[in-house]
Amino acid sequence: MLALTRRSRALKRGEHQTTPRRRRQLGTERRMGGLPVLPDASGRAAVRGARFALALTAVAWVGYLIELTLRLARSPLGVRPVAETLVYLVLVSLLAGSASAYLLARLGHFQRAGRHRRVPRSTIDGHFDHREPSATVLVPSYREEEHVVVLTLLTCALQEYPDLRVVLLIDDPPRPRDPDAAQALDRAREIPGEVQALLAEPSHRFEAALAAYESTIHPDGHADGTTLEVLAEYYDDAASWINTQRADLDENDHVDQFVAIEVLDRLAGDLAATAVSLREAAMDPRALMSHRRVGQLYRRLAWIFRVEMASFERKRFASLSHEANKAMNLNSYLGLMGGDYRIETSPGGDVLLPAGDGRVDVSIPAADYVVTVDADSVLLPEYCLRLVHHLELPEHQDVAVAQTPYSAYRGAPTRIERMAGATTDVQHIVHQGLTHFDATFWVGANAVIRRTALDDLLVEDDVSGFTVRRYISDRTVIEDTESSIELRDRGWKLHNLPERLSYSATPPDFGSLAVQRQRWANGGLIILPQLLRAWRRRDEDGRRRIRFTEVFLRVNYLASISWASLGLLVLLFYPFDNTLLSRLAVLTALPYFAAMANDLRRSGYKRTDIFRVYAFNLLLLPVNLVGTIQSIGQGIGGHKIDFVRTPKVKNRTVVALPYLLLPLLLVWWSVRTLAIDIEEQNLVHGAFATANLAGAAYAFVAFVGIRHALVDVAVSLRDYVYRPVAPAAPVEEIPHWASVLYVGGSIPEEVERNAPLAVALAAHDGDSANSIAVEGDGLRRWIEQTDVELPVDLTEPTTAGDRR
Repeated sequence: MLALTRRSRALKRGEHQTTPRRRRQLGTERRMGGLPVLPDASGRAAVRGARFALALTAVAWVGYLIELTLRLARSPLGVRPVAETLVYLVLVSLLAGSASAYLLARLGHFQRAGRHRRVPRSTIDGHFDHREPSATVLVPSYREEEHVVVLTLLTCALQEYPDLRVVLLIDDPPRPRDPDAAQALDRAREIPGEVQALLAEPSHRFEAALAAYESTIHPDGHADGTTLEVLAEYYDDAASWINTQRADLDENDHVDQFVAIEVLDRLAGDLAATAVSLREAAMDPRALMSHRRVGQLYRRLAWIFRVEMASFERKRFASLSHEANKAMNLNSYLGLMGGDYRIETSPGGDVLLPAGDGRVDVSIPAADYVVTVDADSVLLPEYCLRLVHHLELPEHQDVAVAQTPYSAYRGAPTRIERMAGATTDVQHIVHQGLTHFDATFWVGANAVIRRTALDDLLVEDDVSGFTVRRYISDRTVIEDTESSIELRDRGWKLHNLPERLSYSATPPDFGSLAVQRQRWANGGLIILPQLLRAWRRRDEDGRRRIRFTEVFLRVNYLASISWASLGLLVLLFYPFDNTLLSRLAVLTALPYFAAMANDLRRSGYKRTDIFRVYAFNLLLLPVNLVGTIQSIGQGIGGHKIDFVRTPKVKNRTVVALPYLLLPLLLVWWSVRTLAIDIEEQNLVHGAFATANLAGAAYAFVAFVGIRHALVDVAVSLRDYVYRPVAPAAPVEEIPHWASVLYVGGSIPEEVERNAPLAVALAAHDGDSANSIAVEGDGLRRWIEQTDVELPVDLTEPTTAGDRR
């Protein structure tokens, strides 16, 4: 039995502590698997319907503007009523603008889907006959569940790509005191090696078959039937191996079942179908298959299992950034690619130094392309191959990032995960439409990035004497969005391939969802000025100006969460004149809701789910408001917001108290507003209040749950009342001698901060003066000016008891 399967079954038997399987709620779906790889070919009717919805929204907004203008002209009002009318008009306009952006993006999606033709596999294989660019898959991981990482690494390793390296970037604390955390870290370090061992046997077999074929067959001419029969046997063997892994996989949840159906079954089915076709070709006397094509089919088998697996932990090294965010985890590794290093020990942690002519402890190969994949994402087998081929085409040499925005796993066991998945799948349509208008944003769950484009983004900072390299921006917690603007400003393009080749998890409970969506809502307002400055610079430099549609869609993408949340909050709680909500104002929103209902149906959900989506968004209103407020605070103060990772555990995440109270406040306010509307017989506004009441109440009960809410309130109150006891003071340590001499004193903070640099100076070799790992200006000058032979024998810091 394979190591990965043995561990999975050991966990199932309870040999290791694990979390219980999540109970399936009522109102969820049992359909498993994924959506079709290719979108439905949209006919003229779909395009015409999208244009009509967009035009109707614009006409309704213009009509509402005229209606309010005539109202102000007919009856003179006081200052306050006029101000309220103008504010209401602005709010309706912003919401109508967001609706128009959605309708415009889906129109672009329909136009792209109608034109898209999938590149034949033989064409892609022919391209890789002449060039095999290297690719490194980076999987950042922070305290992820073991089986989640296993599935992600396995699907990355099974990519049908010729030169692939997969690296797990472990971001856990390197020396945890908690025994469970230490055990989890040890297991994370072992997973890449186990995946490598799992694929070793078929890899050796098919590499040997490829070598044997290439050594005996001339590339010219056509293959005979015997050659095709032998190749078919190899394809059957590969399909059988995949089917064995499929049978051994424990399908504990909908993600496991997705991998079984969409990765293993799909890959085995493709291999088996190829074997059948090869046998039919062998028996057909008219079939002519060139040796070149047969060689490509042999190479495909070798590529499936050919991979180099590794792991890397930046927090082991004091010379690398330890900032708690995904961007710096990626940046730390990106800055080391293409180099050989030795490890030196220091009181502040290990230090990476260029190897030079000395020993090599760490070797990190360079790569033509970098693939970023979240630890809870899954790639279909052709993901890397098709996206790299797209980037390799001559007409796409200015494309920096190619991706297929992720979709949600089907068969979610909770109602809120199903709704989060529904909004994710609808956003897939939006992102595909953004590409039509050259307004693509990098979606960080997965992407293929051209290395030369990353080099264009390089910014070097000196931190405590060490050079910290930043490729992916970490100024905000939505690092992929900001990097999209920076790439666009430097003349690069971003592209969404109109296929579904990647999937990622959505939070299964409101607590983890709130953490994720608060992070998404933070940062857009900060990036917005950067977008406008980039637009202005392009105009001043004489370059082609950005089209209005691109600016409109990008501005909406960055700011719509903020203005929609603030606008909806004001509309819900401020006592505007009820007559301001006219039928024309309602009409501006109807095409949006009708279009989204159709898109939900197109994505495999129900049209009636549009009401659940509205309730879902009401529940997220306080979450989006907090993210907006954080953005405003960061814009004023300039400080970074702490990066909070989305909890990815099977047990439930506790919900913050404000996120529980505001939905209840909304329910109470809607009841009050509805009572007033009934008394005043205001039917239009009463319908709005009824919708909010029903949506907020349903969302709280269905997505949060009364029992869970009570538990979370109790936990929040307990944490507020009881404070943990401060830990005992640590044993005083005497710093390393190099630290004290470098600082020139014994101020603890200064000594600790400069300890890694001081020891690096003491151990540095003059031939490595241009090291990318430690090439701070101060260090470079020190090395250039010193002529003494430096010691390399470093000792650990001593304790006060060993002072002698």
